[in-house]
Amino acid sequence: MRSYHRQDYYLAITTFLLVVFGLIMIASASVVQSFEATGSNNYYLFRQGGFALAGIVVWWILQKVDYHIWKRIATVALGIGVVLLIAVLVPGIGVEAGGAKRWIGIAGQTLQASEIMKFALVVYLAYWFERKGKKITDFYSTFLPFVLIIGLVFLLVMQEPDMGTAVLICVIAGVMYLAAGATWGQVSTLLLAGFGTFLLFIQKADYRLKRLLTFLNPGADPLGAGYHVNQALLALGSGGLFGLGYGHSRQKYNFLPEAASDSIFAIIGEELGLIGVVFLVVLPFAIIVWRGLAIARKAPDMFGRMLALGITVWIGAQALLNIGAIVGLMPLTGLPLPFISLGGSSLVIMLAAAGVLLNISKQTTLSADDENPFGGWWDWWARTPYAGRRPRLRR
Repeated sequence: MRSYHRQDYYLAITTFLLVVFGLIMIASASVVQSFEATGSNNYYLFRQGGFALAGIVVWWILQKVDYHIWKRIATVALGIGVVLLIAVLVPGIGVEAGGAKRWIGIAGQTLQASEIMKFALVVYLAYWFERKGKKITDFYSTFLPFVLIIGLVFLLVMQEPDMGTAVLICVIAGVMYLAAGATWGQVSTLLLAGFGTFLLFIQKADYRLKRLLTFLNPGADPLGAGYHVNQALLALGSGGLFGLGYGHSRQKYNFLPEAASDSIFAIIGEELGLIGVVFLVVLPFAIIVWRGLAIARKAPDMFGRMLALGITVWIGAQALLNIGAIVGLMPLTGLPLPFISLGGSSLVIMLAAAGVLLNISKQTTLSADDENPFGGWWDWWARTPYAGRRPRLRR
């Protein structure tokens, strides 16, 4: 029998607050886009609110479901992810928008297949690395199959095309492989191969090359390839230290592309300033990464450690790539800001992954201090008549 204890409240509360903050910012960032599309200022807010409610329900359910169940369906999950990525490319099934085919149309709604694949791949790799055991460094039984699996997923995602997601998937898989016991020689080989593949795909598409050149010199084409990043930087610069005030963004009036989705970090910076960005975006993601790594370190088995690590790297790396692109430290990727950006598939799947991470936190090996993360505050609250019965260790 496994021992259960309280979930990681730091992680749970931070995740919930990020979702709420995301809805608050979408209410402002999407108002112009929403009015132009539907005649209502709040259409996208209500739509995202529906997805947030569904995601929180999934989050609540999965934090109660023993994470070991994912081990039993890991191979099936990966297969479903691959099938969905292929379905995106099938005419009549895949939905095209902005020159990319990344969605599957279902009853008037769209599902982003790559979001399913991120979750499925993390689950499968956690299961696969645990099964490999001491053979993790073997070339034929582990390294070569790993390259083939990641290569297949990478190529399918690049057919959409979505280089940002493809790079993110490689980062997640690479970190998990290294943590599972890969040698530095194997990791170096993967890095060199990945860099070469990256350059090859950039050369194959003019718009990717323009993005790279824009990253190196944002001022070279301010009204063309550099327009997006320059408007994002203008929004951040306009916000200064304290921001223009909530709802007072100028860039959301069709100056900044994707203001409510991929570029929402720039709107946050414009309206709430540097202080708002640090305390309401950067700090919460730092807390999630901190708690996620702690959960991975104390997970009771290899599968739990790999699963927790994969989810944590996924959330942290995606946030870093989004923020890095908006502030001009990385090329534009098109990745949403986790829990905050407009987008139903991303929000629901990310909350599902967070729910799994919370379930792992209930089964970690705890010290006396870890068992009560709120210390004296929780002891005081538990003695009040409003607290109800305090959860106990169950077996």
